[in-house]
Amino acid sequence: MGIEIERRFLVEHEEWRTQAILSEKFKQGYLNTNQDEWVVRVRLIGVNKAFLTLKASFDGFINHEFEYQIPITDAIELLNLSKYKIIKTRYQLTIHGKNWVVDSFEGLNKSLTIAEIELKSDLEEFIVPSWCGQEITGIKSLSNASLAKIPISKLSIKDRLKDKDRKQNGNPSFRLSL
Repeated sequence: MGIEIERRFLVEHEEWRTQAILSEKFKQGYLNTNQDEWVVRVRLIGVNKAFLTLKASFDGFINHEFEYQIPITDAIELLNLSKYKIIKTRYQLTIHGKNWVVDSFEGLNKSLTIAEIELKSDLEEFIVPSWCGQEITGIKSLSNASLAKIPISKLSIKDRLKDKDRKQNGNPSFRLSL
């Protein structure tokens, strides 16, 4: 894999649910959550898929990402050893020929729903669905690793979206609406 190019948005309302074609339960544990270095994540999808992922930010919406399938028993053991965890349901959608995911978080992050689209290029154009709100690409405090460490319920959305968390050049501001 190597490079991941993604854009992330807060979800404003539930209209996306009618477009969901698949859902899976994700349990994620973080072995390292330092955003300035490599984040190491273990992910259990349902009860039959598990991955170990190394991820580092390259710029606001381009990341280095290496993901490896691991045995389920190893994933469960690593999750049990992880101090920081999140649980979410991931929904897959196809909108205007593009693959989107919507993550609906549980536990202390329950009030949060985030939509993501992975792109082939940082110049690839796409239409932002009407149920997407503010773009949060590059806001480190809203990364899954950060949410595992400091859940959204511990800090207001307003505080999470402060400009100090944004990378200077990494958050394009264009928005195409339906």
